[in-house]
Amino acid sequence: MAGGWLRQEARNRRQCAGRAADGAWAGFLSAGGPAKALTGTPASQRGVGGNGKQDRLAGNSGGTRCGHFQKPGASFTLSAMAAPTFQPPKGTRDFYPDSMAVRRYIEDIWRRVSIRHGFVEVDGPTFESMDLYRVKSGEEIVSQLFYFVDRAARELALRPEFTPTLARMVAEKAQGLPRPIKWFAIPRCYRAEQPQKGRLREFMQWNVDFIGDATPRSDQEVLMLCVDALREFGLTTKDFRIGWNHRELMTQALVNTFVKPDRIGDAYFILDRLGKLSAAARSELYTQRNCDEEERGHFEMLADAISQTAVAGPALETLMASWPAEVRNAIAVFEQKISDAGMADYCRFDIGVVRGLAYYTGFVFEVMDSSGENRAIAGGGRYDRLIEMFGGPALPAVGFGMGDVVLEIVLRERGKLPANLLPRPDVFVVNALENGQPAARLVTDLRVSQWSADGQHILRPGLHVVESYRSTKNIGKLLQEAAASEARLAVILAEQEYQRGVLKIKNLRDRNEREVPVSQAVEHVHAALEQAGPEIRG
Repeated sequence: MAGGWLRQEARNRRQCAGRAADGAWAGFLSAGGPAKALTGTPASQRGVGGNGKQDRLAGNSGGTRCGHFQKPGASFTLSAMAAPTFQPPKGTRDFYPDSMAVRRYIEDIWRRVSIRHGFVEVDGPTFESMDLYRVKSGEEIVSQLFYFVDRAARELALRPEFTPTLARMVAEKAQGLPRPIKWFAIPRCYRAEQPQKGRLREFMQWNVDFIGDATPRSDQEVLMLCVDALREFGLTTKDFRIGWNHRELMTQALVNTFVKPDRIGDAYFILDRLGKLSAAARSELYTQRNCDEEERGHFEMLADAISQTAVAGPALETLMASWPAEVRNAIAVFEQKISDAGMADYCRFDIGVVRGLAYYTGFVFEVMDSSGENRAIAGGGRYDRLIEMFGGPALPAVGFGMGDVVLEIVLRERGKLPANLLPRPDVFVVNALENGQPAARLVTDLRVSQWSADGQHILRPGLHVVESYRSTKNIGKLLQEAAASEARLAVILAEQEYQRGVLKIKNLRDRNEREVPVSQAVEHVHAALEQAGPEIRG
């Protein structure tokens, strides 16, 4: 029977693993199907799967060989090797309970703040057509993607961001969607880039998009949402700052001073990098972009205005004085609206924020770590023509993205992550009874939610209940375990009390305890938790 030889194969695999100290010997498969296991004859004598050198490499010095099976006219030899060890792929992370709790904490705040600002959650496929990303970012995006070809020869790629998926979804059902469209998503994204601080190949990203409103109100609303989320994490003006700019206004300013219209793309390419480069690197960049002496001089003035030095303010004033009055007035009006919204302490006009992506059409912004030691925490802006690029109607849109990698780094560096984010139990059941059935029944009753008579909604959610898996019946030791779990209540089943039909409920915060009837334990536990108030996170 096939089952017999498969079981024999499994046994031989285990034997091989035990014998293989170093290296491996290679086997081959010449035919499939049921086979008879042969042991006791070295493979080298059978002409199959090995020789003396391979035996020594595998840690087998003769005698029984592993993994060779034979039936008339067919045989194969299994590979025997030391147990392999594996690491997560470069640029990815394992989420053990502690780190998973941090990830959920970040995602929960993103989700909670999005909802209270009136946004609803969406998601899309983890992979899309490669052409979807080419439409938005051009052929050069291919080198940044993890991509593959499916069985139908279609080019597909793991999503590096969510915006193209969002644009495709809106374009597909634009006529039936209510306006404005206020969506958010928290997708897992992938980029085939060199990992470094703040940048991984796999990451979570919060995307927020406001579609269908062309007024500055939607710009301010997404900006306020971003600020509100950062404040929800406990960050303040000492921890982050937001630089904002306006692509249309900046284009007007540049063209009216020193940039020729056909050079505006080069100007934005340079502007996007000025604040990150040394003087020597800037000079090299000007050469690469064929800048003449006049352009070099103007870009150096822009570099001074972007810098965080004492010359930044005067340099910016000098530059803006040469800009058209309508540009200066529009900037002043937007700054006043930011101030009216209570965000003046966080935001400032920054000519170095241009967001290199070509599809931005107006307002743009970046959230930066105040120390300047990390990558941007978030960034976004207005992209009024993007939906059209994907076959949809002309719809104005503004949005931003915030990745979890840089955000977590900043939260850790600022000491803003709570010490323990693992779930804290509502109840720890301390069972000192010899019979385990009463405790098991109580645990089940506490965990089960109470539904309405029509079964349409939950009247009372079940509780997070844990119990000890230790064999001890020592109440003191079990209460120590309960305290270590940070449960809010301990329910104690002890022999003497249980014989009287009662058990104890102990508040692990204030140490108060009381006896209640076993038959009413569930109701009393819920009442005690309600009386104790909501859980407090430190």
